[in-house]
Amino acid sequence: MAFAKAPIIEKYKAHETDTGSTKLQVALLTERINYLTDHFRAHKKDNHSRRGLLKMVGQRRRLLDYMKRTELEGYRKLIQELGLRY
Repeated sequence: MAFAKAPIIEKYKAHETDTGSTKLQVALLTERINYLTDHFRAHKKDNHSRRGLLKMVGQRRRLLDYMKRTELEGYRKLIQELGLRY
């Protein structure tokens, strides 16, 4: 993987031992999606990875929908921090 997970985890964790809260999962997926988006600029025919990218986008969308239902303020803050336009 071409990006470091530790800084993302430090920034978005809810508590000291948090490794999988919704907010953190969305942040990690966003970083992976951004990395793959850059990858596809150089490798336009990499359709196998493109399928993985689409699955990640769908997973992030489901997590964001869940967050919107359960924690609206946190949802709004997170999409602003990550620069998502949902």
